[in-house]
Amino acid sequence: MVVSGRRGGSPPAEPATSTEVVLPETTSAGPLDPFLADPHVTDVLVNGPDEVWVERRGRLTRTSVVFADEESVRRLAVRLAAAAGRRLDAAMPFADVMLRDGTRMHAVLAPTAVRGTCLSLRRPRRRPFTFDELVLAGTISPLVAAVLRAVLAARLAAVVTGGTGTGKSTLLAALLGAVRPSERIVLVEDTAELVVTRPGLVRLEARPPNIEGAGEVTQRDLVRQALRMRPDRLVVGEVRGPEVLDLLVALNTGHEGGLSTVHANDTRSVPTRLEALAALAGLSRAAVHSHVAAALHAAVHLSRDPDGHRRVHAIGVFHRAPDGLVRVVPALVTPTAASGRRGPGRCDPVAAPGLPLLRRLLHSRGVPLPPTASGAAPEDGEKGIGAPGANGFALTGRSA
Repeated sequence: MVVSGRRGGSPPAEPATSTEVVLPETTSAGPLDPFLADPHVTDVLVNGPDEVWVERRGRLTRTSVVFADEESVRRLAVRLAAAAGRRLDAAMPFADVMLRDGTRMHAVLAPTAVRGTCLSLRRPRRRPFTFDELVLAGTISPLVAAVLRAVLAARLAAVVTGGTGTGKSTLLAALLGAVRPSERIVLVEDTAELVVTRPGLVRLEARPPNIEGAGEVTQRDLVRQALRMRPDRLVVGEVRGPEVLDLLVALNTGHEGGLSTVHANDTRSVPTRLEALAALAGLSRAAVHSHVAAALHAAVHLSRDPDGHRRVHAIGVFHRAPDGLVRVVPALVTPTAASGRRGPGRCDPVAAPGLPLLRRLLHSRGVPLPPTASGAAPEDGEKGIGAPGANGFALTGRSA
């Protein structure tokens, strides 16, 4: 199978024969079914009838699969959306739905999608990753795993940050799996995509308006309802709008240990991102920083290497500076040089100036910092900033 019209510079197509074969539509996802059945494929991306890409083992490659025509892609998108109870037509040309098997589908119809109807299918993992599995995969080091367990034990409010496809949802699910089974978690999501299997979990999912424009249930609505459901932990799958205000208010009124994810390029840009989201709720800059300073404690930032490998790049602490603005001070940072190595040892972090802040936060709640991290950073005012610690870690001025 071959696909013509590829532009130069694209990743290589999968092996193909000399004759183009157009696969017929079948049940389920039609010609995309073989990819969705492949356990190593995480994303299937249709950019038009003659261009299908897959992400397999972290690498994005173009396939040789083509659809018969634009109408075939459109019919598939409309059928899948309808099966999930969502409208997809000229009046509502895009949809974000969860299919029956748990696959998340996002579709945009032509002509809104200029080159043809686009489909993005993300396959779910059948069960969540555990911390041990993430360590074996090299996403987190044993030290990072120990620090994250301490953050959970101390009931610090934390956000998982990173760009698209960096593994924020995967890490958040692992964090929820490490929470004590006796704790009641209320999870609010725009689209239910987190793979979490644990007792004591209540899931709430937002709902778009119907054809008449009525019946919408927003994440803001659900965050407010969640507070009346006696949560031990309030979790918002992803903060992407004015619901950030309700989350911050909730975390400021006795709901400890909250967790969420936020899109951000690095830890330094997290406060700016929260500013932008809170502005949608009408909050001033000063008010946003006051809420953030009182509500959030830690940020865990994920990045994606050029080879497709996802890893925790930094753990930072929210700290309010004398000018009243909140900044994220890195406490542990994974050296950039580690990105070229594979295996669990490739992501060992080094201590950074925010580590004493993290230690004090944990100690104030009766939780010690893991010994390998605690010995790496001197207290504020002590000598040795920038020098190697007792366990070979070095405090640096590097910012995440």
